[in-house]
Amino acid sequence: MTTIDDALAKDRSIPDIDWRVFPDGTVHDVFAAPSGGLARVRLGDEDAPRVLLVSGVAGSKEDFVLLFPLFAAAGYRVESYDLAGHYGSVAAGPENLDPPREHYDYHLFLDDFVAILEDGGRPVHVLGYSFAGLLAELALVERPDLFASLTLMAAPPDTGQVFRGVKHIGPISDMPPRRAAGLILWGIRYNLNRTPPLRIAFVRERMAITRRPAIDDVVALMMAMPDIADEVAGIGIPKLIAVGEQDLWPTEQHAAYAERIGARMVVYPTGHAPCETAPHQLVRDMLTLFANA
Repeated sequence: MTTIDDALAKDRSIPDIDWRVFPDGTVHDVFAAPSGGLARVRLGDEDAPRVLLVSGVAGSKEDFVLLFPLFAAAGYRVESYDLAGHYGSVAAGPENLDPPREHYDYHLFLDDFVAILEDGGRPVHVLGYSFAGLLAELALVERPDLFASLTLMAAPPDTGQVFRGVKHIGPISDMPPRRAAGLILWGIRYNLNRTPPLRIAFVRERMAITRRPAIDDVVALMMAMPDIADEVAGIGIPKLIAVGEQDLWPTEQHAAYAERIGARMVVYPTGHAPCETAPHQLVRDMLTLFANA
């Protein structure tokens, strides 16, 4: 568990910000991935150890704006990109594959993920947020040589139909993926999490751009996550599970999954997005993880 310290005090004083603005010096480019061009941002010394932050369904690289200056100041090259079909990567998708496919499937996202990881000469410290946590676990099993450490932030602590474990709605979560995606988008659109004005304005702007078929397909993938926990546990890199005490999934379920895969666990006094509301605490704990890599 985290303790009350200066990181917590800094997190409690974070103002509402323009989430589209990255720190000065951030490099914006488009990475040529198998599914198409992926919008990418990078900050820090090019020769420094890499930290890759990947957001989940309906998310984007902007979710990590507050983490970028903290990792760069600590001597790391911090990077993020938008998943295919999402926000700045909206033109990337299954139609660009050879041969073309109809849906955004696990192989599409994993091939893109691995290509990003390979774009450098050393193993990478990876954070997967929510759905991207599932992708990170799959990528770790496929290419463990590319990972220096793994952080699962608010990632589903389950396999199979992962929404069954969500607080309150788990018992009614067995529904067609498109309907489930619609409920998720409804909750975002009407700001059920009560996020600040500038944040929700950006989220709604992003949601209007992201492809609905990509969201539907990601939700379907989250209803069919392979059980690879034993394989993840057997890969000897440092692992961290970072969650808010009001996360979508119960803390007890995260703790059980942390034990299963051999991960340290930290819990913050926040919700599903510690990268937004507990960035100093999160970076502090990830830097401790990196020191053990």
